[in-house]
Order: sequence, then structure tokens, then C-alpha cells
Amino acid sequence: FTTEANVETLAAEVACLKATLTLILKAIGQADAGKVMLNMERFVAQMEDEQQAAVFKNSLQQIKFAYRQ
Repeated sequence: FTTEANVETLAAEVACLKATLTLILKAIGQADAGKVMLNMERFVAQMEDEQQAAVFKNSLQQIKFAYRQ
């Protein structure tokens, strides 16, 4: 996959990926989606880079919010 170095393009692609993940979670069902989210939260908790962990945690919160709507 190619990506432009333009910040606006990267931001749009990240937003697209978040929306895609949210729709995939909705499609797989509540029980499996819950397992995925728990595994992602465990993954974030084990990250050594605190800045990256904060970014991941924020993204997960956005995905959870979108999933619940």
C-alpha cells in the first residue's frame, strides 16, 4: 500500500481505517468484538512506549464510541 507523506492525507487514511475497523467489529458480532477490544487493551497496556500507548488508547476509545452507536 502506498501512502503520501502529506499530513492531511495520512489523517484521512487513519480515519478511514478506524471506520473500517469499527464496521468489521460490528459485522463479527458483539461477543467476538468484545474479545478483540479486550485483546487490544491488553496489548496497549503492555506497550513500553508511553506516547505510542496513549495514541493507541485514544484510537481504541474512538473506535469503542463509534461501535456503541
